[in-house]
Amino acid sequence: MKASHVWTIAKKELKGIGNERTIVLAILLQVFIAMFSSFLVVGLTSLYDPSSLGSMSGGYAIGYAGADSPLAELLEEKGDFLVYRMDLDEAGAALRERKLAAVVYVPDTPPDGADPVKITLYTLKNDISASVTGVKIREAMEAYEGMLREARSSRLSTEPVEIAVPADAGGQTFFIFVYGLLVPLLLFMPAIISASLIIDFITEEYSTKTLETLLSTPLTFTEILWGKVLAAWVLVPIQAAAWIALLAANGIAIRSIPEILLHVSAASLVLILIGALVALHYRERTSAQFVYSTALVVVILAVLAVPGNPANLIVLLAAGSPAPLHRAALVGVLAGTFLLAIATDRYARRLAGKTVQ
Repeated sequence: MKASHVWTIAKKELKGIGNERTIVLAILLQVFIAMFSSFLVVGLTSLYDPSSLGSMSGGYAIGYAGADSPLAELLEEKGDFLVYRMDLDEAGAALRERKLAAVVYVPDTPPDGADPVKITLYTLKNDISASVTGVKIREAMEAYEGMLREARSSRLSTEPVEIAVPADAGGQTFFIFVYGLLVPLLLFMPAIISASLIIDFITEEYSTKTLETLLSTPLTFTEILWGKVLAAWVLVPIQAAAWIALLAANGIAIRSIPEILLHVSAASLVLILIGALVALHYRERTSAQFVYSTALVVVILAVLAVPGNPANLIVLLAAGSPAPLHRAALVGVLAGTFLLAIATDRYARRLAGKTVQ
């Protein structure tokens, strides 16, 4: 196998990527996510965990209806609300006119009574203020719940279990969303796209009947295959490095960049080789893409079941946390990639004599 022949095929495929509209749109979507990640994190984190909006400033007008209870004083003490006591019908009308951000209704149930205290919260539909007021009102409701538990503690037959919550857990949601979801998504999406791309590269030669023309040149079947694999694989570290740069420009610090790129490149080659095997076997785009997508789900689920999988290691490396197993995991992935490459090469050589039939 000649490296110059492999590179010739790779250059040919890289030049033709611009014609793959699906791939180009997928890449542009990733660019958009990476460029505006700091803006998206705020909105998406609020959907992922509305309590992340609790730090926003208050000053919201809310209506309080129903029986007198310590909850009204708790809401007023927070300083985030302007509490107006009114009838439920009057409060509901004001809420519909957007004069109020929320309405709290407390039933006439004694704190030490036998029935549960069912508090109803009315908020504006499809409004970000509803999320903010809901979070802040929940804090007051939790304090009121503590009062009710204390008032009804005589009914308890066993002592409740104390749970210690870390004092610095306020930024946990942001950390989990950015480093646990956004970073792996951006870094592994190029690998998934490139694996789909290799299927298009291979099946296109069969569907357009151009493989015979290529084989009439000094190129061999395996050189054609590995040229296409190289073209699909070289895009992964380039895209991953670009996403890391854009994330850094948005104020999201990514550490251990060389190690991350090594893990992403090794894992992507595994997916690309799986896609190449599927494409060689089916030789038809629709069937190959369907089988590959199914196999991808199985592979991802199996890999995520392993504690030291590349996704977890990349999260630890990106956040600057110790990842002592990442070298051993990288060696394991490279060993698996080497075995898969041998299997792909042997399968391609076996098909070489049947390709032109």
